[in-house]
Amino acid sequence: MGERRITREVVEHVAMLARLGLSEEEKAIFEEQLDRILAYAEKINELDTSDVEPTSHVLPLKNVMREDEVRPSFSRDEIMMNAPEKERGFFRVPKIIE
Repeated sequence: MGERRITREVVEHVAMLARLGLSEEEKAIFEEQLDRILAYAEKINELDTSDVEPTSHVLPLKNVMREDEVRPSFSRDEIMMNAPEKERGFFRVPKIIE
């Protein structure tokens, strides 16, 4: 294998930016994995893609729209039957704000 593209310092810097605490073993694993990913990307860059049209998806996509019309729906009582807890006609959920 040639010269490393990813160093321990780069892994530590990215981990710090992502607020990840990595062990020394994890740093070594990520250093190797990220280096191999970049090597693979460099290999792909060697391909001649001059005749390949840029695309955002591999398959052609088109929007399929339907008319916006009022249709029957569930009643509030039917929906609330699934609520584990309810209060005054609404789903009751635990408070998560600290």
